Amino acid sequence: MRKIIHIDMDAFFASVEQRDNPELRGKPVAVGGSRARGVVAAASYEARKFGVHSALASKIAAQRCPQLIFVKPRFEVYSAVSRQIREIFHSYTDLVEPLSLDEAYLDVTENKIGMPSATIIANEIRARIQAETGLTASAGISFNKFLAKIASDMNKPNGFTLITPDKAEELVAGLLIEKFHGIGKVTAAKMQHMGILTGADLRERSEEELVRHFGKTGRYYYRIARAQDDREVQPHRIRKSIGSERTFEIDLTEEEVMLQELERLSKEVAHDMERLQATAKTVTVKIKYFDFTQNTRSKTFLSEFKSADAIYTIARDLLRTPQLPQYPVRLLGVTASSLLYLHDKQEGYQLTLEF
Repeated sequence: MRKIIHIDMDAFFASVEQRDNPELRGKPVAVGGSRARGVVAAASYEARKFGVHSALASKIAAQRCPQLIFVKPRFEVYSAVSRQIREIFHSYTDLVEPLSLDEAYLDVTENKIGMPSATIIANEIRARIQAETGLTASAGISFNKFLAKIASDMNKPNGFTLITPDKAEELVAGLLIEKFHGIGKVTAAKMQHMGILTGADLRERSEEELVRHFGKTGRYYYRIARAQDDREVQPHRIRKSIGSERTFEIDLTEEEVMLQELERLSKEVAHDMERLQATAKTVTVKIKYFDFTQNTRSKTFLSEFKSADAIYTIARDLLRTPQLPQYPVRLLGVTASSLLYLHDKQEGYQLTLEF
């Protein structure tokens, strides 16, 4: 039986800002956006009490919490802290699967310190994170990834939950369907319309019925309703794309300003590609207009590229093709895809685009 830990940092971006700026501590903080425009990327627990959460429109967040403090994101700082945390993880096991900057799965069935208790390891990791970064984390411990992920969200912030095999099925049966990891809002709404409100309701449905309504994913739903999940922790989980986007406080209408923003986004994407030792063959530019309509423009090459200049040059051409945006632009995004990773490349000549 596996011993899986899911570590989830508590309000990560907002907590980093509160750590680095004492004036923000104990106050409602939103990272990203502004009172007028944009989207909340992260919210402190003080802000969450007012119903402010990630992906909420900043204007609505400000209405819900008039005293909300908006802070510009510092992704380079969050990335640096994330690397610190992952170094702590790797001192216990090499089986670490990052899901994002602020969460990861760890398989500690066999570990570097020879500790048989996953609970002790999880709490030791949490203590080290707090001592070395000044931040808190929550942990979920169980015998599979699904349950570990569910557990880490049950006692936040700065807590841990253990789900043992004898308690798993009972816990899943009582879980509201919207709390299931892997079931999004749209699917949850569809299930609720079908009368599936809890894990117990989901368990009553046959695998055939779930596959009929939800496709191949129905097999996954059938298994997790029974607390079953045989997915392994994948330490080399491959990202299929690397992107960055920005919503502007004032709609952009001038080409020069749009190009400045594309250059900044291209540098962010190139920085992540360098960190991941990746090259790309495709660039996509996302354009969202003032009325929330949007389109994307992509171009794929036979050869690879990785520099910020290369990404920017392609993005610039895409912005101008077939023509510059004819309406005010609310958001721009740049994404690199068709990724190739250094550790996956075979020996031999690699053709790289230069600009």
